[in-house]
Amino acid sequence: MTSTTPPEIAAHVESLIPKFHLTRLLNTDQAGRRISLLGTIDSKPALLVAERAAFATDEPTLTTFPTSLRNIKNLGANDIYAWFLANSNPSEREGDAPPDFKLNLIYPCTPKHIKKYEAQGVRIVTETPEIYAKYVRPYMKAQREKGALDWVFNIIEGRAEQEDVIYRETGDEGFLLAPDLNWDRKTMGSLHLLGIVERRDIWSVRDLRKGMVSWVEHMREKMLDTTVKLYPEIERDQLKLYVHYQPTYYHFHIHIVHVSLEAGTTQATGKALGLENIISQLETMAGGDEAGMQDVSLTYFLGERSELWEKIHLPLKEGRDVKVDDF
Repeated sequence: MTSTTPPEIAAHVESLIPKFHLTRLLNTDQAGRRISLLGTIDSKPALLVAERAAFATDEPTLTTFPTSLRNIKNLGANDIYAWFLANSNPSEREGDAPPDFKLNLIYPCTPKHIKKYEAQGVRIVTETPEIYAKYVRPYMKAQREKGALDWVFNIIEGRAEQEDVIYRETGDEGFLLAPDLNWDRKTMGSLHLLGIVERRDIWSVRDLRKGMVSWVEHMREKMLDTTVKLYPEIERDQLKLYVHYQPTYYHFHIHIVHVSLEAGTTQATGKALGLENIISQLETMAGGDEAGMQDVSLTYFLGERSELWEKIHLPLKEGRDVKVDDF
């Protein structure tokens, strides 16, 4: 970025930064990527707000990025997923420098992973109970049969990430609580945990029934209690619980995040459903215990390169047949 500031003024303001003397930290937000500092410059009060600059996207820089990282420390690994902390910009204090990168590695990745992370247009769709039963449910079944949930079952069955499980109940109504792989596990303002159910017949929010309300409420209470006990600097009313629809993977799980975690795409309307709202909707449904979320229409957004858009909703929009056998 080229500055339009006259050179003499630019030189003056640039000289002020090294003179900044810290008084205290005012705030940290954007999941730890921005800090607001109070201090003084020449005995006068000053505010300094610092945030991570955007990544350079030129090919030479991106080509050398992986080899430029230092102090790579693995935080965990499960099936094709691994996550790390690392340093950029080698310095004389490499061993002591705090990590400034949180890395996630998916290897080997699939075409579905590539589509998920690639920039793409977004569409709003409404999934009726009929569309769900006729097309989306068979799609979910096909994805589960491809083995995409091995990493989840590794956790449930005790083969991976057991040191990260912070709470567990076993049985048909059992579940476990563990940190989300995108949380750095230290910044409380960006706390993000996952509650994963043990039973395998609940693939998404669509499988919740009116007769399951007491179980869902029990999980909510246990998740809140466990989180505030483990992280006493957080109170219950600083936590929000939600589920995704459509979820990234078809095994029911609940997200527990700090309310100050900035709501990006994954918490936006059309992706996240508040757990308390789901419970209320189930409680007030007409019908018996088998009435449930499979009976309602759900509106959400999809990437134009997602399989759900390409194989189901785009054909329906264009009046073409949905080829269920291709799922």
